[in-house]
Amino acid sequence: MLKIENLEVSFDNGETVVNAVRGVSFDVKQGESYGIVGESGSGKSTVLRAICGMAPTTGGRILLDGKPLPDPRTPDFYRRVQMVFQDPYASLHPRHTIDSVLSEPLSIQRFDRRDQRIAQALDDVGLGQGFRFRYPHQLSGGQRQRVAVARALILEPQIILLDEPTSALDASIQAEVLNLLERLRSERGLTYVMVSHDLAVISHMCERLLVMEQGLAVEELTRADLRARRARTDYTTKLLKASAGYTATE
Repeated sequence: MLKIENLEVSFDNGETVVNAVRGVSFDVKQGESYGIVGESGSGKSTVLRAICGMAPTTGGRILLDGKPLPDPRTPDFYRRVQMVFQDPYASLHPRHTIDSVLSEPLSIQRFDRRDQRIAQALDDVGLGQGFRFRYPHQLSGGQRQRVAVARALILEPQIILLDEPTSALDASIQAEVLNLLERLRSERGLTYVMVSHDLAVISHMCERLLVMEQGLAVEELTRADLRARRARTDYTTKLLKASAGYTATE
């Protein structure tokens, strides 16, 4: 469904060029949950931003259903692909009510039945209509992230890009949000691409994963490989050892 071919992303500030992603390739099947892991600065979040058109693609191709994505992305792309960002405190406008946050994408895409869609979206993420006219500062971190998930789902996309969706939350709230995401994927047949530094999260959520280092794709593992700590490269072996304290959950 989603195919990345030799992706290159570079940032040029006029004095230096930073090659953030270098020749990365992978593919994601329809209905699959695919993970990307690596240290900070490995380029994993940049890959998601490149897919969304938020980072400059300087080489390679990104294909959706076999068709290269246009640049800039079209409104149809954003109906099919949505992103949930890492920080629920930064991803919601502090002066907009939740109703406004959820209304905006519906208005841009000219959806009908907006009131019903907003009510359904809030119910789907376990909040309910009592949250509709609150402001972000009146919500907990977990509630804000549920709003972010509702905003991504309200356009009924097929693919959700998840950039460290629980890293800003405490452990108990992390589990709630992850279980919510897993339930929604099962119910709606969604396809996920999830970036995380937490191998326990990836083990729980993803069937396959890509390991990245300094902008490069190091190797691809299955969930079984991750749980059995089977690695073919020294970097992945070190990454697994550094995460030795994590518990792989079924």
